[in-house]
Parts: sequence; C-alpha cells; structure tokens
Amino acid sequence: MSTDPFSASIIPFEVPEQVRAFAEKGVSQAREGYAKFKDAAEAHNGTIEAVFTSVNKGASAYSAKVMEFIKANSTASLDFAQELFGVKSPAEALELWSSHTKKQLEAYTAQAKELAELGQKIATETAEPIKATAAKYYKPAA
Repeated sequence: MSTDPFSASIIPFEVPEQVRAFAEKGVSQAREGYAKFKDAAEAHNGTIEAVFTSVNKGASAYSAKVMEFIKANSTASLDFAQELFGVKSPAEALELWSSHTKKQLEAYTAQAKELAELGQKIATETAEPIKATAAKYYKPAA
C-alpha cells in the first residue's frame, strides 16, 4: 500500500456531477464572453480604420479645393493688375477696380459656401462608421 496521501487508492475522490456541470458552464460562459469581446474589439478597430480613412480622404479633398481657390483668386488678381496697367483714365481705373472687387466678393462668398458644404459632407462621412458601429452594439432603450 502506498504512503502518498494524495494517492487515489488512499483518498477516493470523485467530483460531484453538479460541481462538474457548474465548472463546465463557467468555462462555456467565459468562452462566449471572450468571443463577444473579440468581435467587438475587431469591429471597433475596423471603425477606427474607416474613420481615419474618411478623414484622410476628406482632408485631401478639402486641401485640393482650397488650392483650386487660391489658384483662381491669384489668377484673378494678376489679371486685374494687368488690366489696371492698361487703363487710360482714373474713371476707367475706378470702374475696373469696382468691377473686380464685386467679382472677387462674389467669388469669395461662393468659395466659402462650397468649403462649408464640403466640410459638412466630410464630417458626415467621417461620423458614419461611428454611427453604424454604435447602432450595432448599443441598442436604444425602448
């Protein structure tokens, strides 16, 4: 006979069925919880990537539009300066100046409106992945 106190021949020990079922249920719930956590983490990573992609794309579009406006405004100013050198009287210069100022104010107004609309579009597109993820994981209270 063995003198090992933990030997099965000395201490006959059997795990009761209820304890075993409880332990198996705990392990099963832990696996399910981990799977849900992993899915949520992967979805959030995808959301963050989508947001950064949208921001990058939007910033590029916005910068391109600003550069387009700078070029147009610079060209208009150079054209105005060239026309101003060709005037023959102060009255003609004043008329040219007034006309140019009016055109530029209209252009600036249209450009500001276009940039505001583009900014709003970019903000909406950037928020869309966040809204989609939030709707998926956070159901509104009934």
